[in-house]
Amino acid sequence: MTQSLLHQILDYANRADPYPIYEELRKTPVHHEEDGPYVVGTYYEIRSLLHDPRISSDARNLASTAGDPLADSAQEEDSALPPSFLRLDPPEHDRLRRMTNRSFGPPHSPHRVDGMRGELHGIVSGLIDGIGDTGRIDLVEQFSYPFPVTVICRLLGVPREDEARFHTWADTIAASLDPNPDADPAERGKASHDARTQLGMYLAGLIEERRKNPGDDILSELATAKGRDGTMTTMELLSTAALLLIAGHETTVNLVTNGMLTLLRNPDVLQRLRADPRLAVPIVEELLRFEPPVQLVPQRTTLADIEVRGVTIPKGASLWLVLASGNRDPQRFEDPDRFDPDRRDIQHLGLGSGIHSCFGAPLARLEAHLALSELARRLENPRLLEDPPPYRQNAVLRGPRHLSIACDGIRP
Repeated sequence: MTQSLLHQILDYANRADPYPIYEELRKTPVHHEEDGPYVVGTYYEIRSLLHDPRISSDARNLASTAGDPLADSAQEEDSALPPSFLRLDPPEHDRLRRMTNRSFGPPHSPHRVDGMRGELHGIVSGLIDGIGDTGRIDLVEQFSYPFPVTVICRLLGVPREDEARFHTWADTIAASLDPNPDADPAERGKASHDARTQLGMYLAGLIEERRKNPGDDILSELATAKGRDGTMTTMELLSTAALLLIAGHETTVNLVTNGMLTLLRNPDVLQRLRADPRLAVPIVEELLRFEPPVQLVPQRTTLADIEVRGVTIPKGASLWLVLASGNRDPQRFEDPDRFDPDRRDIQHLGLGSGIHSCFGAPLARLEAHLALSELARRLENPRLLEDPPPYRQNAVLRGPRHLSIACDGIRP
């Protein structure tokens, strides 16, 4: 029996190369199966819907979750915390995002991200120095996984001596985001709940300490800020800190790993990057189009009947926007299945668009620029040991679970 298109998208067997399925998806402007979600995979329609105020990010507006295989992911991972602003609509979303942005970027903190360039370079260098055996390197475990967690710790103001604990909690929570049919769901649920509880208790203690003795970090600024939007409650602070940890960490892991995999499959581009690290900027933009770390956005709901190319999506329906499909739409990009860092017109959907566009985009870009340029410069004759690599179970946050590579040595 032939699988439905929806189940093909979610089927792990297609994780290594979902793009032929997305090509099939684009043949229908709005794909809908029985009582399941409405799925959109074409560039212009996705971009329009991301900017449409009739589309909600709040799962409480769903009329029903029946028939939606990702309905559980639209619920907040921990009911003990209020929804993060990623899952709220205006005006609540705007208030919390504005307050967080004061500490994270312009206009109030214009140098926050760029000012970390030297520190980020030091973290990257330290991880490459610590690789050890170059005959078999797991790039995920040894580099692209620990890198963004360490960065988030530094941003939030987690003391260096506590970073190892933070890494452990982040690993456990990240593992819970991937469906694993072979694992005991009760055991996984308990491990995730325990990690979230311990993380929450730790952050609550850190917040109280920062309120009394603020430092030069985001958590201190969020805990003590007073402005036209008021002050965040402790619960709002906890949910925002958890969002920065999980969203900022998971997407960067995939961006860096997918990036190195793509470069190793395109050795001419890797050689160009080694010769000129400035090419990291256009390379990362093309990566965000070609292999986006977030493949689809399932947490959207219609607040009214909406017509999309002759199809009416009813109020309260679950809506999936397949960003990775839109990024390969031939109606928008010429020769879309070719990785081309010289592509001139590259208004991709890799970091979303509209009011929910990726909050940490400047940091993610900088992390990827530094990571890929330094890996290209320092690894001598890098090569893949397994292609395709084993992928994560997750269809939304798509990336290799491991990336086994080898090189002849590491340059200083």
